Amino acid sequence: MTPARLNRRVFVADLLAGVPEDTLVVTGLGAPSYDVFAAGDRPGTFYLWGAMGAAAPLALGLALAQPDRPVVAITGDGEHLMGIGTLATVGAQLPPNLTLVVLDNAHFGETGMQPSHTGLGTDLVAVAHGFGIRDAVRITDLAQAEDLATRIKARAATTYAQVLITTDEPPRALPPRDGVANKNAFRAALGLATF
Repeated sequence: MTPARLNRRVFVADLLAGVPEDTLVVTGLGAPSYDVFAAGDRPGTFYLWGAMGAAAPLALGLALAQPDRPVVAITGDGEHLMGIGTLATVGAQLPPNLTLVVLDNAHFGETGMQPSHTGLGTDLVAVAHGFGIRDAVRITDLAQAEDLATRIKARAATTYAQVLITTDEPPRALPPRDGVANKNAFRAALGLATF
């Protein structure tokens, strides 16, 4: 039986509605940035533009530097696969405040909808387990957003969530593309000087 696939925009909104206000969110390029922005711009969100493969390593660094705050990377399967080796370092470090959320439509959505490796047999949950991330789950029901938000709040273990989503393309909600302004807003949310 083929698992259900979810509306990504609804899942992201439900997830972010349930996490603490001080959660730091890093978005992968493209659709994850649009979905997070559509759910409501938060001061602790860092939108990546054109940095394919960088969501997980940036979130890992933040989780290590900000151990008292939940850190969530929301990315797509194509972007995540580009930097899959980062999971080895995540598995070696296992910061308990880090959650990686992979919105998986089994396609490279930003480059023409070519099938991604997850559509060709790669099991991301098995990959995460192989890298030592024990709390790795596959999400196929919108009700699981609440459970994932609870895990994020608890900051008890590095969590990896592969969220199976449809290939539907909701209207784009574009966050600001000014890199300096994004950096300064994020630094301000961290209580750091801006320049």
